[in-house]
Amino acid sequence: MKHRLKQLISSACALILVGNIQIVSADLTTDTETLLNWAENTYPQFFPSRRATQSLEPWLYRYYPETNTYAGVNKDDNGVYVMGGSWGDSPTYIDNLPSIIGLINNSGGNGSIPACNTANAPTGFSYSQSGNVVTITTNGQCIKVPNMAANFCETPVQPTQTGISIFTTSDVTASEWRGITFNSNFPDPLVSMTGTFKQCTINAPAEQANLVVHSDTCMDMTEQMEASLASLIEAGHATVTPPITFASKSTYSSQAVADCFATDADSIYDAFTQQVWIKQNGQFVEISNQNQ
Repeated sequence: MKHRLKQLISSACALILVGNIQIVSADLTTDTETLLNWAENTYPQFFPSRRATQSLEPWLYRYYPETNTYAGVNKDDNGVYVMGGSWGDSPTYIDNLPSIIGLINNSGGNGSIPACNTANAPTGFSYSQSGNVVTITTNGQCIKVPNMAANFCETPVQPTQTGISIFTTSDVTASEWRGITFNSNFPDPLVSMTGTFKQCTINAPAEQANLVVHSDTCMDMTEQMEASLASLIEAGHATVTPPITFASKSTYSSQAVADCFATDADSIYDAFTQQVWIKQNGQFVEISNQNQ
C-alpha cells in the first residue's frame, strides 16, 4: 500500500495524460489548499473529513485522525507527501506540487474550489466546479452539522492585500423545515428563509470574480433544535418527529466593484484584515475584527 495514493492519482488522471499538462506557477499556500481540498473530495477512504491546514516548518499539512494519516507539502522541495495509516511512520513522496496541480486543473470537476475555503464543511457536503460555476450539494441526504449558520463556501483568508472587491448577491429560492410542527394556536418561530441577501468582500481572491454558486443542501438539526426548543416541546406547543431537518436551495453570483462601501450590501468583509461591517440605519458599522 506504500504507493497506493500515487497509483490512484495516476489512474484517475490517465486520460488527461494523453494531452498537454499545464504546470502552473501560483502561490504555494493556495496550491496546497487546492491539493488538500481535492484529496478530501476524491479519496475519502484516506482523508474522510474536512480538516484545517496546519503549519509546522517546513510543512503545510492536514491530519486525519480517523485513518491516522497526514497529507501535506514540504516547502523546501515543493514535494507532496503522505504519512501514517497505509503509508507507515515515514513521509512517503507522491510527486511535486506543480505536477499534481496541473493534473487537478486539467481533470475538471475535481471538487477543489480555490474560491471557497471548504475546511469547515461537514463530511457529506460535495463540491464541484465547472468553469466559473460551483455546485454544492448533499446529494439528497440530510447531513448533521454543528452550526446551521455556517458558511459552506467561506472566503479564504488572504495573506496579502489583493486590492479586489467582490459584490455578491445571494438568492435563497426555497427553504423548508421538517420534523417539527407547532400547535395552530402558537406562532411558528421557524420562519422559512427566502429572499435576496447582499455581501461585499474587500481583498477577495481573484477566483471569486464572476463566480456563480448553486447550493442544494439539507441539514440534520435534530440535536440543536431539540435543545433550543426544549421548553416549547415540554409545554406541548411543538411536536417533534425526528429527524428535524432544514433543506434549502440558493444561488449566488458575484462581480468586481470599485468600492464595497459604495454598494447596497447588507454586510462587508475584509478577507485580509478579517474586519466585518454591517449596514445599520443606512451606514456601515464595524462589528468585529477576528485578528484583535
